[in-house]
Amino acid sequence: MKQTIKVIGKILQSILISFASIIIILLVVRHIGRTVNGRIPDGGINESMYVDINGTKQWINIYGQDRDNPVLLYLHGGPGFATSPYDYAFTRKWSDVYTVVTWDQRNCGKSYRTSKTDTITADVMMQDGKAMTKYLLDYMNKERITLLGHSWGSLFGANLALEYPEYYEAFIGTGQFIDYMENEQRLYEAAQEWSEGDEEGKTILAKWSPDNANSEEALTARTVIMERYGYDMWKDDTDYDMYTTLLFNPNYTIKDLVGHVKNIEKEQKPYWKFFSGDMTKLSLTGKYDYKVPYYNINGDMDYQTNYWLACEYFEQVNAPQKEMFVMKNATHGLLESRSEEFSEILHKIAERQKNS
Repeated sequence: MKQTIKVIGKILQSILISFASIIIILLVVRHIGRTVNGRIPDGGINESMYVDINGTKQWINIYGQDRDNPVLLYLHGGPGFATSPYDYAFTRKWSDVYTVVTWDQRNCGKSYRTSKTDTITADVMMQDGKAMTKYLLDYMNKERITLLGHSWGSLFGANLALEYPEYYEAFIGTGQFIDYMENEQRLYEAAQEWSEGDEEGKTILAKWSPDNANSEEALTARTVIMERYGYDMWKDDTDYDMYTTLLFNPNYTIKDLVGHVKNIEKEQKPYWKFFSGDMTKLSLTGKYDYKVPYYNINGDMDYQTNYWLACEYFEQVNAPQKEMFVMKNATHGLLESRSEEFSEILHKIAERQKNS
């Protein structure tokens, strides 16, 4: 019996030693990865900070290989879904032609603890966007910056470009969001066609419609329907490894990552009411006259923000210059799933702007 206990003890000891060794190796590898990603490019910039925005502190990272490059402010989607745990993996692919600013908007990501709020309004978001823009113009010593918005960020960015054209060199929308109610109606009509002859699909679809969109059951049904027929955001996964991206994130401590996962529902909660309420004030319907160049990069399988609606809107846009880039067989997650292709397009836009 004693011999058996000794054997079991040795086995447990070996397991604990192996486990501790793995943890130590991971921590060392993480430290190396974070150190490499935290470096400042020669002649460039890599800074993270909290900025005073309308009575709150909101987090940004500024990364670029040449301080003289144009500044690009990236507006994440959601609304209420910060991409800072992983967005450096794709935004740094633009850093040779732009100095890229990634921003955790009010109540999101690393801004959550310093900008908590129970209410999000269209006016507050527009004030935040203007204040952040003015801060960057001053901090980076620029006369204008470029806006790039994805999903909700494209609606947000388009409104900023329309309202304050004097601050911007160009607007770039991807997964271009036009109008909430029309977007949901187009998706519902498409989903009815997808589910023809599929009784299980019809049962799922019956739980969601544009008029019944705010319950957890309805939102889950909406997501399941898009996944079922191959139109979900993550259809093609990502073209970079998400686990190592999270592990080597230079801006997130382990505590930050745990806190983000723990608080993500709290971050998004005030945005749910905004999404189907006050956000409708930012609809782009009827707003076609831009005083800055207007670019779109859209996936032709995007029903999260309807591609066809974006195309129809694009045809109505009046701008000094406009151009639509279409990524074939891409859904809403084109930034993550086809980041190399997206970067190539963005480089073309940068070249056009440089030569204009």
